[in-house]
Amino acid sequence: MTLSTRKPLTSRIGRSLAGAPLLTACLAAAFAGNAQAATTVNIGYNGAPDPEKNAVHVFATNLKQLVEDKTEGEIELKLYANSQLGEEQERMEQVMNTPSLNIASFAGMSPVVPEIFVSAIPFLFDDFESARTFFDEGQYWQAVEDALRERTGLELLAVVEEGGFLAFTNDERPISSPEDFEGLRFRAMDPSQVALYEAFGASGTPIPWTEVYMALRTGVADGQMNPPMYIILGSLYEVQDYLTLANIQYSDQFLVGNGAMIDGWDEEMRGAFLEAVEEANQMAREHNAAQVDERIAFLEEQGMEIIRPSQDELDEFRELGQPAYLEWLGERDIEPRFIEMALEDAGMTHLTE
Repeated sequence: MTLSTRKPLTSRIGRSLAGAPLLTACLAAAFAGNAQAATTVNIGYNGAPDPEKNAVHVFATNLKQLVEDKTEGEIELKLYANSQLGEEQERMEQVMNTPSLNIASFAGMSPVVPEIFVSAIPFLFDDFESARTFFDEGQYWQAVEDALRERTGLELLAVVEEGGFLAFTNDERPISSPEDFEGLRFRAMDPSQVALYEAFGASGTPIPWTEVYMALRTGVADGQMNPPMYIILGSLYEVQDYLTLANIQYSDQFLVGNGAMIDGWDEEMRGAFLEAVEEANQMAREHNAAQVDERIAFLEEQGMEIIRPSQDELDEFRELGQPAYLEWLGERDIEPRFIEMALEDAGMTHLTE
């Protein structure tokens, strides 16, 4: 059965959540009784198992090694790259209902915690350091973690960098300012990106990652938005001519785990696991930062024209993108306090004044 013929995730999640308390109690009891036995935990994610192209795979590989080392083999991670366990929504259902892990994108997270869209406000961060502080120390992100656990029983364990900041690509013309978007059709990862494209005068259509290359090749879409890593991972440079380094949004995915599973481990095992997650994430950040310039150079070598907007042009993107995005957020079922907390954490309270 394809995703298009399945019932909407929100309705299926409603059924999942209805039995969440009983499921949580059962899983916690099961894991409490077997904490010392070797436990195999599946972890699914997008993209190929290629460390040269997929930063998420690098994170997952490091996590596997660290978890197995720190728990002395009591927990063994089994990696499933390339969406082998299903597309985004299917994997989220699996991790809610089975003792497993998942690295989800916005497409997987937003149906259950739409507040996550707040973290994608355009130009919210100037650099890696400000983004990392926002997620590691901010009150907004703690509130998102709490909301996810309350609604689904999932633990939000780490924000995983997937290759820098998002850049625009297209095969029609160089884009250096918002007016260059006029009339173009862009692939969107989710509805928030549709709103952003429309603010610039383009249109956006949600297309799953697995279909992006063919959509660009056949002209279903003229362009898309991703960090350089994903442009390389998907070989999008073969069907896109122009790369615009607008650095509009921080590129990240989210490690989530079944909360009953984690609660069922004894204190020592749980501590070792969480320590492994933290170390793997730090390693991934260091790896990612070291690769950014190299990836851009590679895309240029493949024939892409690299466009670096001036500060004035970046300001144009910000002046159009931020208000439009905030308006879109205001139309969602998101408590205003999440937006207020995020802007305060990012030092941008002037946007709500």
